[in-house]
Amino acid sequence: MILLLAKIIVMIVALLHIYFLWLEMFAWTTKAKKVFRNFPEDLFEPTKTLAANQGLYNGFLAVGLIWSLLIQDAHWQVYVALFFLGCVAVAGIYGALTASKKIFTVQALPALIGILLFLLHHLA
Repeated sequence: MILLLAKIIVMIVALLHIYFLWLEMFAWTTKAKKVFRNFPEDLFEPTKTLAANQGLYNGFLAVGLIWSLLIQDAHWQVYVALFFLGCVAVAGIYGALTASKKIFTVQALPALIGILLFLLHHLA
């Protein structure tokens, strides 16, 4: 049961990062303005390329998380999931410290919950 919950969290985190990819790569000057209300409106267009680059990295995280769910070897599936969840957690903590505290709740916390669930499964 704990392993299933951990895998559900992995999928949720992956879907969030697919959304971040879309928002930063394809909707930065439109929909992102509603999400990032504290960001100065006049900077969306000049930072479009930077946001797209950031979105690409979010896409890599999503692909890694999805890949982890497709790995047949149970041990490697967990190792790869932990690696990518760890990357997401570090990015979310850094974002919370440097950009917005909300990033911790949206990005780091789900990843940390996933890590905790995998560790609890391992201890069980």
